[in-house]
Amino acid sequence: MEGTCHCGRVVWKLDTPPQSATACNCTICRRYGVLWAYGHIGHDIHVSGQTSSYRRADGGSIDFHFCTVCGCVTHYVAIRPEENGRHWTAVNLRMTEPAPIALLPVDHFDGLDRFEDLPRDGVCVSDLWF
Repeated sequence: MEGTCHCGRVVWKLDTPPQSATACNCTICRRYGVLWAYGHIGHDIHVSGQTSSYRRADGGSIDFHFCTVCGCVTHYVAIRPEENGRHWTAVNLRMTEPAPIALLPVDHFDGLDRFEDLPRDGVCVSDLWF
C-alpha cells in the first residue's frame, strides 16, 4: 500500500496493509485531520521525498513530517528509538486512495485528556469519507 502528498513529491509505502486506522483527538492530530497507520520507519514503512518536520515546542516526542511543496502531513516519526533500535512511525492514511482502506475500522485514541485507546464504535474509514 502506498500514499502520496497532493503534489506527489512525497511517497510512503507500507509493507503490510493496516488492520485499522487511528483517529486521535490531541491538539495537533485533530487540526491535521489525519488517520494513522503504524509501523517502523525503514523496516515496514518507507518514505521518499523531501519533507520538513514540526516538533511541539514543549519537548514533544514526535516529529510530524509534511511535504515542503504542498504542505500535506505525510507521517510522523518518534524521535527516540525503541529498545530494538527502531523508530515508531505512523503514516497518514488520508494520503492513499479511499477504496483500499474504506472498510478499515477506525480506532479512536484520546490523546487530549486520558492518553488511551477508546472502545471501538463501529465506524469505518468509509463513514468518514463520503
